[in-house]
Amino acid sequence: MKKILSLGFIIAVLATLSSCNKSNNGELTGVSGRGKWFEPAPYGMTFVKRGSLNIGPNDQEATWSSTPKKTVSIDAFWMDDTEITNNEYRQFVQWVRDSIARTLIGEQYPEFMISEDRDGNPIDPPRINWEERLEWDNPDYVDALEEMYIPENERFFNKKEVDARKLFYSYYWIDYQQAAKRANMYDYETQSYDGVVYDENGTEIPIENRSSFIFGDHVNVYPDTLCWIRDYTYSYNEPWATRYFWHPGFDDYPVVGVTWKQAKSFCHWRTKLHNEYLLSRDEAPLQDYRLPTEVEWEYAALGEKRLSMYPWGGYYTRSDDGDFLANFKPTRGNYVEDGGMATVSVGTYDPNGFGLYDMAGNVAEWTVSAYDESAYMYFNDFNPNFEYNAKPDDPPAMKRKVIRGGSWKDIATYLQVSTRSYEYQDTAKSYVGFRCVRASFGNEF
Repeated sequence: MKKILSLGFIIAVLATLSSCNKSNNGELTGVSGRGKWFEPAPYGMTFVKRGSLNIGPNDQEATWSSTPKKTVSIDAFWMDDTEITNNEYRQFVQWVRDSIARTLIGEQYPEFMISEDRDGNPIDPPRINWEERLEWDNPDYVDALEEMYIPENERFFNKKEVDARKLFYSYYWIDYQQAAKRANMYDYETQSYDGVVYDENGTEIPIENRSSFIFGDHVNVYPDTLCWIRDYTYSYNEPWATRYFWHPGFDDYPVVGVTWKQAKSFCHWRTKLHNEYLLSRDEAPLQDYRLPTEVEWEYAALGEKRLSMYPWGGYYTRSDDGDFLANFKPTRGNYVEDGGMATVSVGTYDPNGFGLYDMAGNVAEWTVSAYDESAYMYFNDFNPNFEYNAKPDDPPAMKRKVIRGGSWKDIATYLQVSTRSYEYQDTAKSYVGFRCVRASFGNEF
């Protein structure tokens, strides 16, 4: 016989449960008020879901056939759907220029700096006030801004221009790799650190406190526009050198002439720009833009086609109609056959399975990974990567960074998703650009 619960008994039970939710009743319920997290799609980025891939040589790489293949797994992440363009990188350059200008003017005009927070507490050092209007032709600011311009004795045809050699971006980061070493762990018995860290010059420094893991860099941000001439002997490339970065016709072309350090500084600035906006809206600053690891890049280039030779999924560089599927050097010097002389506007060719454009050709792309011929032998199978912060006096081989994807000047071999190549971190090339990635929160599938 069914037992029928009285209405009073049900109300009593509900009241008890409600009481438990408020007081926890001594039970494990987790921290309250956490809310639900939803991550909107970041502007200009495509979601790359987590997955696995086989890294190593493909069937056509006889030279590296002795290198074993390895299955690895990659976390989900967001990736720029195109390479960073001239116009996007120009925003970075102009931000650096304007921040220097506002700082110089702020020495005479305090309204250009914010020295107190909303509650009247002092801010040290003061922050730049971006709300104050900056007028470059204002006679009151001429003296303050004079040091930003090229000296008169160096000007071409007496043209007054901002000195690009003075556009430096300073930033700081936490070296988690050194902080994670067992020798550098905090000793709870002595309540101190006993280890040492190595600064950017390779100097050994005893750990005093947590701030010892903070490092900084001071990077000139202006692209090397002369790379168009330097990279090619006995060529006439002056129009590319003088127009490529600044002419409006090249706004949507990938930025080049950017070193690995400049690409990293751009990622830090992009993080800073976005997080400051989120803080102004009292939102959680969880964004962190960076260069992709080389395995992340390869996984994204495959576009869910795990056995693919090229990002578009086939074994050939032409479509069924005979059209080229990327911007590269098809036949040993015939640069124009694929539709472009050098670089072309980003997104000219069809995207891959993840919705990413130009993962083969146009420009090769920096990754955060250091280059080592035997890296696949010791890579972890969980988010694999190998990084090394090269010191100034390190040999050139220690300053190699992995580039991927091939470029407009490369033959088809370099367009294959498994092909590894490198450039030196302190060099700028007319065929190397980059794109950013960002970790994903709450979008695992």
